[in-house]
Amino acid sequence: MMIAIFKDVEKTNQRDLKTFGVKLETPKTPFPRITMKEAAEILKDYGKTVIDDVDPEGERVLGKYVKERYESDFFFLTEFPWSVAQFYHMRKPENKEVTFRADLIYKGLEITTLAQREHRYKVLIEQTKEKGLDPEQFGFYLDFFRYGVPPHGGSGTGLERIVKQMLDLENVAEATLLPRTPDRVTP
Repeated sequence: MMIAIFKDVEKTNQRDLKTFGVKLETPKTPFPRITMKEAAEILKDYGKTVIDDVDPEGERVLGKYVKERYESDFFFLTEFPWSVAQFYHMRKPENKEVTFRADLIYKGLEITTLAQREHRYKVLIEQTKEKGLDPEQFGFYLDFFRYGVPPHGGSGTGLERIVKQMLDLENVAEATLLPRTPDRVTP
């Protein structure tokens, strides 16, 4: 998907790229992968402590590390701990403390979170309870799985975040058509 986005932007938006003084390079695949465990070790060398998740400053540090080490602006941060996962994220069968969740980081900013979703009804019920939630409060969601749902996954991709990073903008609001802030709700 990222390759297609870059190629299309390069092909159709040359004037805009020149306006922003950006020379866009289509990224090379495969993107490096760093597990959360590896990220914690890398960040320790930079004086940062990771408890369960990497904060935005940690993402920026890892982005610089990946650029220097792998010559890539992109990397996947993988194997998120169950402690920060949603109840519907699938856990690895060989290690229930780790999930099939990843973030795609571009120039030190998370642009996509993706995960394989748990599709087994009984497992979903148990995971809901394990997260301290009442399954009855999630009936609208869980009922879809009662009679069987195939294995699946999903992602949330921030298009404004991609544009922000492509153009090296200071703030994501600069890449947002109608930005909303605590001080601005209407255009």
